[in-house]
Parts: sequence; C-alpha cells; structure tokens
Amino acid sequence: MIRGLILVVALLAAPPSPAETDATTGLIIAPGWEQVRVHCGGCHSHALVTQQRASRQAWIDMIRWMQETQNLWQFQPGVEEQILDYLAANYPPAPNRRRAPIPASLMPGSQAQE
Repeated sequence: MIRGLILVVALLAAPPSPAETDATTGLIIAPGWEQVRVHCGGCHSHALVTQQRASRQAWIDMIRWMQETQNLWQFQPGVEEQILDYLAANYPPAPNRRRAPIPASLMPGSQAQE
C-alpha cells in the first residue's frame, strides 16, 4: 500500500515528458497530426504551423482566411475538425513573454521629474 502511494506521488511529481515530434516536419505527434502534415504542408512550411500559437477560434479564422484569399481547398467532412482539434490542443495560445513597454517618463529626452 505504501509502495503504491510512493509510486503515485513520484509519478505526479515527475516533470511531463516532452511531446514526441516528427523528425521531418517538426509537428507534435498526436491525433490529427497527419491531417495537418498533409493539408497544411501542401502550401507552406510546417515551421509556419509550429511557430503559431492560437485559440481554436483563431485557428478557424486563419483557415477561413486561407480559403478566402489563398485558394485553400474545402476539407472533407470531419477533416477540419481533426485539424482544429490537433492545432488547438498542441499549439494553443502562449502567454505573452515580451517585457512591458518602458514607461514614457523613463525614455531618453523625457521631461518627467524624478
């Protein structure tokens, strides 16, 4: 019983293993990745996909934009859902990692009093 509890605690404390990626495309290997490989890589680099981070709605908006302006084809029934499920799960929005802008009062030439 105690061994089992120790094992559970150890597993919960272990850092998550990194996601396996496809060596050719760089895509995370998870359900739906093959659809993204075929449909997205047909027009642009897979790196363009892996660099993006977006909500499901933002991914839908990107797909619609590509369909309306870039001649992206309509997907077969169910394929778009697989693509969106994959993208939303594996490339979700990331926290903003940029630093906050420097306050105007600290910029060179500022007339602010200290």
